[in-house]
Amino acid sequence: MIGRLLDGRYQVRSRIARGGMATVYLATDLRLERRVAVKVMHGHLADDSQYKARFIQEARSAARLAHPNVVNVYDQGQDADTAYLMMEYLPGITLRDLLSEHKVLTTEQAMDILEAVLSGLAAAHAHGIVHRDLKPENILLADDGRIKISDFGLARAAHANTATGNALLGTIAYLSPELVTRGVADTRSDIYAIGIMLYEMLAGEQPFKGEQAFQIAHQHANDTVPTPSSKNSRVPEELDELVLWATARDPDQRPRDARAMLDQLYETQRLLADDADATTAFQQHTMVMPAAAAAPGADDATQIISPVKRERRAPSTGDNASTLKTKSDRRRAKGYWLFALVLLLAGLAGGTGWYFGSGPGSLVTIPSVNGQTVEAATDVLVAADLQVSDIQLRAHDPVVPPGQVVGTDPAAGEAVAHDGVVKLIISDGPEPLLIPDLVGETEDVAKQRVIDGSFTLEESSYQFDPEVAEGVVINALGVQGEETVSLSDLETYGDQQPVTLVVSLGPIPDVSGMTIEDAKNALANANLNASEGAHAFHDTIEAGKVIKAQKQGEGPVREGDTVDLIISDGIKQVEVPDVVGKVWSEAEKIIRDAGSNAQQANSILSAGN
Repeated sequence: MIGRLLDGRYQVRSRIARGGMATVYLATDLRLERRVAVKVMHGHLADDSQYKARFIQEARSAARLAHPNVVNVYDQGQDADTAYLMMEYLPGITLRDLLSEHKVLTTEQAMDILEAVLSGLAAAHAHGIVHRDLKPENILLADDGRIKISDFGLARAAHANTATGNALLGTIAYLSPELVTRGVADTRSDIYAIGIMLYEMLAGEQPFKGEQAFQIAHQHANDTVPTPSSKNSRVPEELDELVLWATARDPDQRPRDARAMLDQLYETQRLLADDADATTAFQQHTMVMPAAAAAPGADDATQIISPVKRERRAPSTGDNASTLKTKSDRRRAKGYWLFALVLLLAGLAGGTGWYFGSGPGSLVTIPSVNGQTVEAATDVLVAADLQVSDIQLRAHDPVVPPGQVVGTDPAAGEAVAHDGVVKLIISDGPEPLLIPDLVGETEDVAKQRVIDGSFTLEESSYQFDPEVAEGVVINALGVQGEETVSLSDLETYGDQQPVTLVVSLGPIPDVSGMTIEDAKNALANANLNASEGAHAFHDTIEAGKVIKAQKQGEGPVREGDTVDLIISDGIKQVEVPDVVGKVWSEAEKIIRDAGSNAQQANSILSAGN
């Protein structure tokens, strides 16, 4: 795709990211002269009507929204066999990248991110759109401070029944209990995912873990999300209650939509600000998390949400402090754990039969087999009560070696019926890309060409070269297998593979005629070490001074290397033969044969005359 012109307008520059359904590239809109992100569906999915419908749905869902916290979609189209979305380009990182680097966020950071996400999601809910795949990977944190929701590929209208055979679409760690058990989703399902993300930001980990996806799904369906303060004692009670409200197993006990949760977040921020100014350090304000009332006639299917304008109003807080204080004290009261244990045992006893009979236990969650051999991946899938299709799909991957598994269709994490058929996607290795001209260019120009070419730029190597000016690239090196190769000998090179530029430092400094000490200082300034080497006679450089600096052994001279100083012994002294009576030319030859050079011979003959 690199270098391709889509629809005669969008010039693809480099790859940004790759997902299970599509790859995102950086492109230039030649008509409007701006950078955009182009999302291109994987070729092996282009003929799948279901995947294509999701792809187009993303464009339609996002296009209905115009909000500063939602990624803008500019265009959607088809160029030959390539289906694409043209979106706003936001240089930066995802919330997942931030959590991978910092793990636990501060209370202020978590609330700032939550406020932006809820603002964008409130706009979606107001337009009757349920995202259904909220997770840190879909929250973009731009370099300029903007926070936006992306990837509406699984979005549905809130009035559409979402109980389909693909009910467990989305990431299992953020799926609500009703999606796991009944396969239906409404705005409160998005709220549950928001609550899990808030827990992860505050606690540094997801609340539910398991080796298999169905184990995590079982916990979502049957367990209560713990308070983040149980993992991070610095989390205030107000945010504990916000997490518990958003992640209630009963959808009717959660905020009805993102606007309701956003209003409560504003109140939480106000209370925490009051706490910071309070004179009594140990007194904390708390608030009641009201249960959302179901619409008249509501059942377990997705509810209709009419796009309406809601007036901003602060929740009533007159009795919030005392009410929530009572709730918190009761939750911590002696003997509470016994009551909770009884309820848990009763729930497990009643739910086990349902889970494995008609619930999610009757389905198989496809395990991840990325990076495994075909044989090992087949064994894993068969052990999970799945069939492996004889038809294999192919895809380029910059990390997974050729011949190994890069994914499955359906993707890992999706739930299918027992004995369902899964296709393996086999890696063809990195996508071969044309190598740009690098040798003879300045280092800065060459570096930019490596980056634009979708390769991985390694740290440059520097060496002295008497024939190439300082700062100019001498060679570019890559890796094939375990061997280092010169890219000048190749026509193509793998996507995202490492490139090392070899850059000239110019010639070794000229130290001819210098004292040994001065020569060492001059070479030290060029980051070279010097040692006294051989001595040689020299006609013009006096004894004791340096004739030249030369490298030791074979190979190039690099910074930090040691060079030898060749020291002059002055003019070679030779015994003058007797040439009395000889003609000039004959006498000169005799003297030179004795070891003198032409200049010395002429001097001797002139003195004799």
